[in-house]
Amino acid sequence: MKSIKLQILQTLYEQDFYAWVEQTAELLRLHHWDTLDLEHLIEEVVDLGKSQQRALQNALRLVLSHLLKWKYQPERRSHSWQVTITRERLNIDELLQESPSLQRFLNDAEWINTTYQRARREAMVETSLSEDNFGIACPCKWCPAVE
Repeated sequence: MKSIKLQILQTLYEQDFYAWVEQTAELLRLHHWDTLDLEHLIEEVVDLGKSQQRALQNALRLVLSHLLKWKYQPERRSHSWQVTITRERLNIDELLQESPSLQRFLNDAEWINTTYQRARREAMVETSLSEDNFGIACPCKWCPAVE
């Protein structure tokens, strides 16, 4: 049977997520393991990992889409494109320093291809160039390393 405190915490998760986070953090600090909402806590920990992966993928997608625009629209090259490429490469480096295990995604051909296809679609929309202009496969092993 669930304790009243656990039921309240689970309800709080649905009604006020931030309050749930604060309460859960306090219970963890106090080592009140028996009143933790473990089901939702596990779900949130898993989501933290997914958010790191999404951050890496978003940064890589931005680098790739800007590199594609850089290559296929040289007449429109701008300082802001350079800034975006540099900023997102730095973001990738920071993510990999904080979480080295994310490196495995950059060694995963399917993951890289998925990211490249998104970048390719984005570049097509932004440049108004047809898909025939853009290579079907990512042109480099680990695109952010391309200078």
